[in-house]
Amino acid sequence: MEDRIIVGSEEWCAFPTLSIHAIKARVDSGAKTSALHAFNIRSFNRNGEQWVSFDIHPIQKSDTTVLRCESPVVDRRSIRSSNGTSERRYVIRVPMFLGGQSWDVELTLTNRDTMGYRMLLGREAMQGRMLVDPSAHFNLGDLSITEVRKMYGVSERAAKGLRIGVLASNPELYSNRRLIEAGEERGHEMVFLDIKQCYMKLDAENPEIHYRGGDVVTGLDAVIPRIRPSITFYGCALTRHFDSLGVYTQNSANAITMSRDKLYSLQLLQKSGLDIPVSGFANSPMETEDLISMVGGAPLIVKLLEGTQGRGVVLAETDKAAESVINAIKSLRANLLVQEFVKEAQGKDLRCFVIDGKVVASIQRTAAPGEFRANIHQGGSAAVVKITPDERKLAIKAAKTLGLQVAGVDIIRSSRGPLLLEVNSSPGLEGIEYATGMDMAGAMIAEIEKRIAKLRK
Repeated sequence: MEDRIIVGSEEWCAFPTLSIHAIKARVDSGAKTSALHAFNIRSFNRNGEQWVSFDIHPIQKSDTTVLRCESPVVDRRSIRSSNGTSERRYVIRVPMFLGGQSWDVELTLTNRDTMGYRMLLGREAMQGRMLVDPSAHFNLGDLSITEVRKMYGVSERAAKGLRIGVLASNPELYSNRRLIEAGEERGHEMVFLDIKQCYMKLDAENPEIHYRGGDVVTGLDAVIPRIRPSITFYGCALTRHFDSLGVYTQNSANAITMSRDKLYSLQLLQKSGLDIPVSGFANSPMETEDLISMVGGAPLIVKLLEGTQGRGVVLAETDKAAESVINAIKSLRANLLVQEFVKEAQGKDLRCFVIDGKVVASIQRTAAPGEFRANIHQGGSAAVVKITPDERKLAIKAAKTLGLQVAGVDIIRSSRGPLLLEVNSSPGLEGIEYATGMDMAGAMIAEIEKRIAKLRK
């Protein structure tokens, strides 16, 4: 009894053969086996033996430091967790250093990211060697977070940085490049995640997002969703899954979904008392004539509900032309909106860039010659504009109504005051940055820094 180590309810362990210099362990004599946090677990053969490779986050409450480990496999067992569920786990045997002594212990490998400790020390590893004082902590010596970070070569500056994912489709797109550049300039690790290369594991105990090749996506503090309209459903499913994993998503899946449905978003904005152009929606071609009449007749705008960046928007200059366009689109079983044409806008609109409930920049966009709608993606121009207090309030309330932290709010000036056209949940950065000279990407990263700081208090 005298030569046994007296340990507290938590202690620091080391596994030199795995290059784990220090890891905080929960000492639990109620658990039979010991468990080590592991992800991206891969089995392979080496010289006729079965080995396993895996990644580990050795620093508690931090996903920025990742170690790649390898070890021979001694077994694969079904382990029942504390909540009663069973999981097949690889078992390895490695030397453990604790309290100046070293001996071989068996460790099962499992993802413990959602658990309080990255390691669990069970009674099989303690048997004949330890006595547990459950009221004590770090009987064998404590380590500061600074000391642990130094062991793994993590500087204080790097430790303060975040790991931010840009969930999008094209890494070369101006907006995506700028976000990555802005994040890196502010000392963060930026990760581009191709939406189509991500896939999900739904599991109450161990939910995950995997990336091409099977790697588990871990260690993210925040995700910036930049989802193309054509993959809204899948992109929002991924965004929702990141949120369920505790990752801050700058715009929520629900907010993006609402903003992408032009009809639903207009209904929500209307319900909040925001002024919008008179709009009509019908399913039956039999109601086309009345639909045209309810928005004041031609000229009028016909919009596909799924259109974006000016695509799927048609100006019908006569009632007959409007009827032809509407019926043609309906014959394709596509949903459309009919909207009044505001002549006095003269092909101009306002784009207000809203971040965290504030308009941080605004521009006026002017249609290209021969076009009726302002759109810089189709040859239009943009210039800085001073918006009125009413326009500012309209933009802020629109973003808040749809629950968007970042939004591009489009407004037109009419004879009866500003009218809200639509709200974009993935606003482009190129036009507004060039026109204003402002760092919109940096402002988006700053919002994430502010939100993460609040969450960690």
